[in-house]
Amino acid sequence: MQDQAPAQISLVQTITRGLTCKCPRCGEGGLYAGFVTLRPNCERCGLDYAFIDTGDGPAIFIIMIAGAIVVGAALIVEVKYQPPFWLHAVLWLPLILATTLLPLRSMKSLLIALQFHHKASEGQLIARKSK
Repeated sequence: MQDQAPAQISLVQTITRGLTCKCPRCGEGGLYAGFVTLRPNCERCGLDYAFIDTGDGPAIFIIMIAGAIVVGAALIVEVKYQPPFWLHAVLWLPLILATTLLPLRSMKSLLIALQFHHKASEGQLIARKSK
């Protein structure tokens, strides 16, 4: 555990730590225990990862980006070459898997790092006093 107060982390450092799947505080400890299963805390600085709540955010970003790439490429190939449907399946299934599974860990850890950097937390409603 670190006894000293953490130094101010720049946004570029935060993004780098996120994309490399490292701890958002120290940048050295690993974030994952499995493919997208988080560790309970950082093995280097001891940061408790209980604050993390990315929800479906990483998946949504990946779906939108991958969808644009694959659908755009499929439309171009269909218009130019008009291949049979089986060839479409052979071409696009590996691209779909590559554009969705490969960046998923990095996208999730990037959102975690940004959540830590901006001290984002669950929203709360403030009760107003009635007059």
